[in-house]
Amino acid sequence: MAGKRDVSPSEEDFTFVSPVVKYLLFFFNTLFWIISLVLMSIGVYARITKHETAMACLTMDPSVLLMAVGILMFLITFCGCVGSLRENICLLQTFCICLTVIFLLQLTSGVLGFVFSDKVRHKVTKMINNAIEHYRDDLDLQNLIDFGQKEFACCGGISYLDWSQNVYFNCSTENPSRERCSVPFSCCLISKDENVINTMCGHGMQELDYVQAGIFINTNGCIDKLVNWIHSNLFVLGGLALGLAIPQVLINQIQDQIKLQDYNLQHHTDLWS
Repeated sequence: MAGKRDVSPSEEDFTFVSPVVKYLLFFFNTLFWIISLVLMSIGVYARITKHETAMACLTMDPSVLLMAVGILMFLITFCGCVGSLRENICLLQTFCICLTVIFLLQLTSGVLGFVFSDKVRHKVTKMINNAIEHYRDDLDLQNLIDFGQKEFACCGGISYLDWSQNVYFNCSTENPSRERCSVPFSCCLISKDENVINTMCGHGMQELDYVQAGIFINTNGCIDKLVNWIHSNLFVLGGLALGLAIPQVLINQIQDQIKLQDYNLQHHTDLWS
């Protein structure tokens, strides 16, 4: 008599897809998907409330940059999130290809940055000096520079003397500004022991030499600090390279699971005489 091959419940329930890999990928993609929505919201809000001439001295408006990064992250993480949850090979492959392209772009940028370091440094120096000149022209630009100087404990582009390029902080004798020869408060060294913070600590600092000024403010420029920070955070490339392996592992597991299902379906319908 002909009959179907008996299949045990354990064989029917067996799966190659690891729940750990699947939901780990889903969790991180959901997290970055939420971050992308926040970035887009901030970018849209900043763009709506910003004047047309704001940030004109920078290569790209940060609000537009935030929106672009947010949209790109949204699309990529959508593929990873839905692809991992639904075990969709097409979306996972799209997600993996996007990460590979980003990794290659970062790697290429890093190599070009080292090869053409002088040109890159010149371009960055020019952009920072231009931003210093327009420091008082736009509140968003002012906040951005202050944040950078506080975060990297620096002052100016190459040194604190770069602030003389600003019309308000210019150290020439013809400058009638009350901020003459000064630097922004974000350059100041703030002690945690101070009960009352001296917001005028940057006044007259350009008239002092490096040693004397170094007692009150950060005298080193932000360009070197920024370059050192980039070099020290190159491990991000390694993390992205490791992240490329996770969706590929899930893709392989899903493909193995499909082969298993096809095998079971074929043998369930086989008849033996």
